[in-house]
Amino acid sequence: MACLPPCFNVDGDRPHGQRPDETVIFPSVRHDYNTAPFRRSARPHVLNTETVNELIHILDLEEIEKNHYRATSPDEGWQRVYGGQVIGQALVAASRTVPEERPAHSLHGYFLRPGDTTVPILYTVDRIRDGRSFTTRRVVAVQHGRAIFNMSISFQEIEGGFDHQFPMPDAPGPEGLKSEHDLREEWLAALPERPEWVASERPIEMRPVDPVNIFHPEKRPPSQMCWMRARNPLPDDPRLHQCVLAYLSDWSLLDTATLPHAVSFNQQNMQMASLDHAMWFHRPFRADEWLLYVQDSPSASGARGLNRGLIYDARGALVASAAQEGLIRVHRDG
Repeated sequence: MACLPPCFNVDGDRPHGQRPDETVIFPSVRHDYNTAPFRRSARPHVLNTETVNELIHILDLEEIEKNHYRATSPDEGWQRVYGGQVIGQALVAASRTVPEERPAHSLHGYFLRPGDTTVPILYTVDRIRDGRSFTTRRVVAVQHGRAIFNMSISFQEIEGGFDHQFPMPDAPGPEGLKSEHDLREEWLAALPERPEWVASERPIEMRPVDPVNIFHPEKRPPSQMCWMRARNPLPDDPRLHQCVLAYLSDWSLLDTATLPHAVSFNQQNMQMASLDHAMWFHRPFRADEWLLYVQDSPSASGARGLNRGLIYDARGALVASAAQEGLIRVHRDG
């Protein structure tokens, strides 16, 4: 199957004739979203807002040759590329080489080197296997001539089978919770000066169930829950929603392992980085509707922390799972 064309050119402009409400990453895909397994969002379908275009642009890739794609990183004040961005972009690259009737069901990636936000990232797709019901792809992300990330992704034709899941835990709904952005603004107001890394409002929305003040952390059990979603409605492509969820899944997961130790990535003597990341997609979902991220950390040792996550939709369906090990290193002379 030929690679699907990108929806933006290298300058970020839409192709000739494409309207703002047709902004998509996989433009040739057409589905009936009013029927199972994927329904249209109940949120107002407005796609020409600045924030949603920012998220779509982050995940969109420029095809520079067959199996080769190029992406850029937003300038958000970070020294390194956000891990969820690389995961999401790698999944976009792999998905463009797979028939639409085969969505991703699992991915396993390793972070090899810090990403540089000032230069493009090159993604190369290796079409390892095309089987009768499963397809396997390997993606390598390269900067400055060296691999910074590699990921294997498995795709499967949709089929029926046994069905069970862990029930969703009790949690207050997102409507009465403060957003991560609002909480940080409250915490920042009590500080003598605003840290340089604090960026403006992002295209994703997080609402912690039991917030942790990252500027004054306190010891607590290694578990947390938060509601998350894309800030604005997204195009109706299930593959895009998988890529957005991959982007979201790395946002708070590593922090779970720091909770029993009353430390935060914001401390100058802390070095934290994702080492690997795995996801499994179980059921259809929309990443622009509220999803509950239930996270825990079974172990931390050897300067590494293991973290797990279960992702539920608002109706209680377990739609995805995630696991990650991360570096958590304390520099005593920091």
